[in-house]
Amino acid sequence: MSKSIYFDMDGTLADLYAVENWLPKLRASDPSPYAEAVPMLNLRILARYLNRLQEMGYRIGVVSWLSKGSDTNYDELVRIRKLRWLAEHLGSVDWDEIHLVKYGRPKHYVVKDKAGILFDDNAEVRESWRGEAYNEKEILSILKELLV
Repeated sequence: MSKSIYFDMDGTLADLYAVENWLPKLRASDPSPYAEAVPMLNLRILARYLNRLQEMGYRIGVVSWLSKGSDTNYDELVRIRKLRWLAEHLGSVDWDEIHLVKYGRPKHYVVKDKAGILFDDNAEVRESWRGEAYNEKEILSILKELLV
């Protein structure tokens, strides 16, 4: 079994799609929805699980797309917002990898462990992933199983 676990952010950890007017804002190159997104699960429990899994030898990472159709300047603003979100909401997690990449880039291209576990809300991303892939609703239950 792989010893790496990766998380998408938008729609998986952060509820970007619940932010009011998120799509018009992104189309207008407004990065504020990335800061306004609320957590999609209990992040205290998630952080506790991730820290315990790291103690067991697992590598923990984030692999998330930037905004669709963005330019270099907007990409940098989105990167800053996503990194701040992680620091604010999961500051106790010492991430082994964080990859914030162009929209549509196959996520397995950029991670160190291509056979790692991925949590992502996008079914196409999960289908193209090389390792095990689960949706956002399964995060805590799968991680809890790994802790046993």
